[in-house]
Amino acid sequence: MRYNKTALFTFLLLLFSFSLQAQENNKTRFVHPGILNTRGSLDLISTQLKAGDTMRTAAYQKVLDFIKDHEYPASFPSTIVVGSNGATSPSKTQIRKDCELVYAFALAWAATGNADYAKKAIGLLNGWAYAFKEYGLLEGKTNPNQPDLEASWTTPSFVASAEIIRYYKVKGKSAGWTAADIEQFNKYLINVKDNYINKIPDYKNNWDASAGYAKMAIGVFLNDETAYREGYDLLVKELPNIIQPDGTLPELCVRKDCVHYQYSLTAYAYAAAIAKIRGDSSLWEIGNKNISLGYDFMRKAYEQKTGCDYCNLNSRIFPGVEVAYGYYNTGNLKYLRDLQAPLGVPIDNTFLGFTTYTHYKVKGL
Repeated sequence: MRYNKTALFTFLLLLFSFSLQAQENNKTRFVHPGILNTRGSLDLISTQLKAGDTMRTAAYQKVLDFIKDHEYPASFPSTIVVGSNGATSPSKTQIRKDCELVYAFALAWAATGNADYAKKAIGLLNGWAYAFKEYGLLEGKTNPNQPDLEASWTTPSFVASAEIIRYYKVKGKSAGWTAADIEQFNKYLINVKDNYINKIPDYKNNWDASAGYAKMAIGVFLNDETAYREGYDLLVKELPNIIQPDGTLPELCVRKDCVHYQYSLTAYAYAAAIAKIRGDSSLWEIGNKNISLGYDFMRKAYEQKTGCDYCNLNSRIFPGVEVAYGYYNTGNLKYLRDLQAPLGVPIDNTFLGFTTYTHYKVKGL
């Protein structure tokens, strides 16, 4: 009897040990950095930059120009006031600008090892993580769910920067972001995820695409498989509605501009790139390569061959084009990226920029 009890105790102890190990393995299944960039890709572009590669240098200049052209904030608002259909406020303008600025500083630090760049990136991450409390609505005809969309746009850019600052090392030296500050940033991510991004309406358009991408990015940083999978599943579910099987993006005609359908394409391209870093190319391949077909549609839109002539050859190209070109390498994507390369930041600061610097001819992404 004593033997049986001992054996049972040993078995339960082993079972518990295996359970803990499984949980730990689950926590470490994400690659870090893993939001569009990897350790290998950052090493490569830094090496090419130092070697004087003409293309990489010109693309990196976009990063430096953004830093030079934007003032570093002296304070951070606790409430972000947002409005629909382009309506803005100082706080909305600031957070959109800052989520690009912190990424520029993170990339500059990774390229040079300059501690001042790291310090400024950390200052921006901490500034928002400690100050932010909530979103508010502008008076007037503002969609009450607009904060959900705004959070879906800015959060992944902050997360991509945080991944570099937390995990990347230059010549073996980290950026110096403290554990306490990282924990506060985690709380910020959980706040915007649970109280805003998770509440995105089912509009079957760029709202869903942006939220799916955001949840995947958050999942990577938090090592949260549930959040990551919820984002992935949302994108799979809405793909045939947003990018139809023949590549048509209905938002071009519905929204009557050359921007909103590019939000969808960019969100899908970035989400697919995140998944590929994990070794999963399914979003790139799903639906007979719907994302690629969507960019085929985009070229038609720029050449005014869709019946909805809201684009022309001078319309802004969103930087997801470069990421998609890196995977598909199609003639249509080459045509689109060549129109305005090197690509910098979207005109409205909605999505991660500088993709020519980070992705052009970077294998493995």
